[in-house]
This record gives sequence, C-alpha cells and structure tokens, in this order.
Amino acid sequence: MTERMDFDLDAYTRRTREGACFICQFLAGHPDYFHHTIARDDEAVIFLSKYPTLPGYALVSPVAHQEDLAGELTRAQYLALQDRVHRLSQALKQVFDAERIYVLSLGSQQGNRHLHWHVVPLPRGVPYEHQQYHALMAENGVLDIPADEMAQMAARIAQAYRAIS
Repeated sequence: MTERMDFDLDAYTRRTREGACFICQFLAGHPDYFHHTIARDDEAVIFLSKYPTLPGYALVSPVAHQEDLAGELTRAQYLALQDRVHRLSQALKQVFDAERIYVLSLGSQQGNRHLHWHVVPLPRGVPYEHQQYHALMAENGVLDIPADEMAQMAARIAQAYRAIS
C-alpha cells in the first residue's frame, strides 16, 4: 500500500465547521473544491475523496443539499442512493480486487452537513491492525496521489460502474 503523509486535521475541522458546504461548492464548480467525478446524474454524484486514506476512496451524495437522512429523504430516494452505493461497491471490488468494502455515513449538523456515504475498498493483504477505523482515519495520514493518477483511477472506476446494471 502507498505510504501516507501527514494530514492537518485541525485545519480540515475548521473548514468543515466554518466553511461552505464542500459538496455544494464542488457541484457548483468552485475550483477550491474540485474532486474527480466518477458518475453524476440529476439525483446523485459519486466522486473520489480529496483526502483518501486508501486508493479508490469514494463518496456518494445526493445532488440536492439534504442533511437529514430520516427527515428529508423519502424511502425511494434513500433506496436509490443505496443502489448507487451498492453498484459503486461492486465497481471498486472489481477495480481494486478489494478484500472488503467499507461503507459509512459521516457528518453532522456541526460540520459536513450534506448527506454523503464513504465507500472505501480495503486492499487485500493489509495487516489487521491497519484495517477498519485505522484504515479510514485521516489522523493516520492520507495518500498523496497525483492528480493524473486520480483522474485515471476515477475513469477506471467509472467504466466499471457503468458496466454494472
């Protein structure tokens, strides 16, 4: 696995709590919030994490700024998003020959309010003590993947995603 570099968690926390919604800014095309897109339609967007802890670390989010899964999404909207999470999981498994796919929904009313799911492939052979939360925590560092490699990764995932019905 690629070695991780230090991550400024304090600066990240300030941005997520005090700054604009990163997903809305990304969708609006703001260059400071650029992410490599895997898939997008009128309802949802799938994109690579700007701060990946594992190769292929992706997020799935509704396009509309929605904050409360239980209060704002209809059952049909939720299930449609979960269908995308499932398809993305299958694509990530294919592209990365992952041992497991981690899926989490993070954020709160105090920061990163826009609903989103983290969908992360765990490579085979990662020692157990470096799996699960350890593998996902930016506190343990993030991968410094060059933009051209991120673009290629997004394209490979997108191709596999489109092939899954």
